[in-house]
Amino acid sequence: MTDGPRICDYGDSTYRQDFWEGQGRDYEDAVERRVLAQMLPKSGERLLEIGAGFGRITSEYRMFRQVVLLDYSLEQLQYARGRYGDAGYVYVAADAYRMPFRSGVFDAATMVRALHHFEDAGAVLAQAAKVLSGGGAFILEYANKRNLKAMLRHLVGANEWDPYAPEPVEFVDLNFNFHPDYIERQVTECGFDLRRTVPVSWLRLGPLKRLAPTGLLVRLDAALQRTTWTVAPSIFLDLRLSESKSVNEAESTRDPVSILECPRTGSDLRRVGDVLVSEDGARWGIKQGVYDLRQPLT
Repeated sequence: MTDGPRICDYGDSTYRQDFWEGQGRDYEDAVERRVLAQMLPKSGERLLEIGAGFGRITSEYRMFRQVVLLDYSLEQLQYARGRYGDAGYVYVAADAYRMPFRSGVFDAATMVRALHHFEDAGAVLAQAAKVLSGGGAFILEYANKRNLKAMLRHLVGANEWDPYAPEPVEFVDLNFNFHPDYIERQVTECGFDLRRTVPVSWLRLGPLKRLAPTGLLVRLDAALQRTTWTVAPSIFLDLRLSESKSVNEAESTRDPVSILECPRTGSDLRRVGDVLVSEDGARWGIKQGVYDLRQPLT
């Protein structure tokens, strides 16, 4: 077992069925898609979806010529591939702390409902900055520690943690909430410029979602978003990479292997049959159309 941050692996879990499908979260899904549509560039070459999972929101990226889905779970990505196919999509199972992509090969990236699984947020945000080109768009969502419910619970002494303290809180194993000041400091240190902050999911209450139509809740949420008051449970950031670096030459080709690099050494990879081979001879698998760069083959 290697040293480093712990990794959250959904593996072959039933997260999709247990948390999303038929679980009364149409409102959350709708408001997140709405904000994404507002923040995404109108067109682009290549987008990276960090923590793509089973591809819940991948359909929102149709304006990009190529979409790369990154997740640690091979099984979730295989489900996503069955849904979207290979035309315009690439599936990569890898550790987001060691993204196996060449520098500057993406002109946009998103990370929605994923950052809360990372105990070292700064490290994974730095990886996002590395693979983006200069001026690249990055849409980041995070779970807000300083939300209205937590503030009210703290007021009556019902919270075990302080929502105003800047450090992240791990409320369940590998599930973190972040203070807005903490996240804004992290993205600034990684070289991102903050263009817009949007608080979402203001009405995330079970009884309210059961009683009110989803469309009405989405419209009310949109009105509350305009307050920009960062006390909602979820916060979206519209970011741009300020570093002036050009798009990597791999941008000119649609060959997925041209954007990949060995996660251990950073060297180029070449495809030999159904495996990828790095310059040091390490071999990495391709499993049901998913590039598996988590551990080399033995």
